[in-house]
Amino acid sequence: MRNFSRTCALAALGIALLAATAFPMPGPDIGRDVRQVSAGSNHTAVIGADGSLWAWGRNCYGQIGDGTTIARATPVRIGTATNWTMVSAGVGHTVAVRTDGTLWAWGRNWEGQLGDGTTSRRLAPVRVGAAANWASASAGVGHTAAVRRDGTLWVWGRNWYGQLGDGTTTDRFAPRRVGTAANWVSASAGWDHTVAVRADGSLWAWGGNGQGQLGDGTTIDRHSPVQVAGEANWASVSAGWDHTVAIARDGTLWAWGWNGDGGLGDGTATGRTAPVRIGAATNWASASAGAGRTVAVRADGSLWAWGWYGGLGDDIRISRLHPARVGAQGDWASVSAGSNHTVAVARNGAMWVWGKR
Repeated sequence: MRNFSRTCALAALGIALLAATAFPMPGPDIGRDVRQVSAGSNHTAVIGADGSLWAWGRNCYGQIGDGTTIARATPVRIGTATNWTMVSAGVGHTVAVRTDGTLWAWGRNWEGQLGDGTTSRRLAPVRVGAAANWASASAGVGHTAAVRRDGTLWVWGRNWYGQLGDGTTTDRFAPRRVGTAANWVSASAGWDHTVAVRADGSLWAWGGNGQGQLGDGTTIDRHSPVQVAGEANWASVSAGWDHTVAIARDGTLWAWGWNGDGGLGDGTATGRTAPVRIGAATNWASASAGAGRTVAVRADGSLWAWGWYGGLGDDIRISRLHPARVGAQGDWASVSAGSNHTVAVARNGAMWVWGKR
């Protein structure tokens, strides 16, 4: 598992392993009204049911967005807006979309990952360009990927391995369109690779591929999108640090890339350069790839985790090579895996966290 943002980590809250069992974290004015959560490397961002935005954790780059670089051990509200619709927490930066289609970013910006045309860090949300038709965005380590409502895909930030998909390895400080396709539905930015799904069910990947995380059967870096092997029936995808997980439209779960801690869930610690099916279940609803581990929710509301033990939530500090159910609770709605911690939301809007802090 990669150790990243070390300077930030040591400068802020200090690392301690929580009791691995999931526990509720209500937070001021959030309570049982959480709409969406995103676990970053060492911080978390949450949107309340009322459209308010909250964050906490390490903050030496300003990734919380409260105008300071002070670490926060409990949720703090970001601004006064109540029209946030989605948020994505990366390693040192955060991006979010409002209901009016505007895109905002804050935090670390050394490689231009905020997309505001500069490399200056921002301690509070700044608007990205003038476009007002953004649908979703994903914050990686040094780059960001976002989809507009017209189906076009845009990327910016670090591009050392071609993770921007524009055919180069040149960093970009403002959004740059990927190809000419206008049928993208979602994109996910990982450590040094990007994956995205089109409306026709095809899955595409680009960037660093040293561990086979692109799923194209090779370990060759790609500077432009390449189609992931398999039929065009993909529903969703999540890029972790060195591995990728995806759900097909038939509810099956697939994974590929680095597997040293069992993060793929195929019962081995062997890396895979092409998708391998995980188990026999056909009711997977969502999955999130973190650092060396994966968490996922099934349609029946059960929550599962595997890989590196730090964020599995099973109170046993042993890595898992197969999906292991987290508790007996069966009313989970969504889950997000960060570097060292996991955040999940129950169907009643209650938020739960576990892992490292």
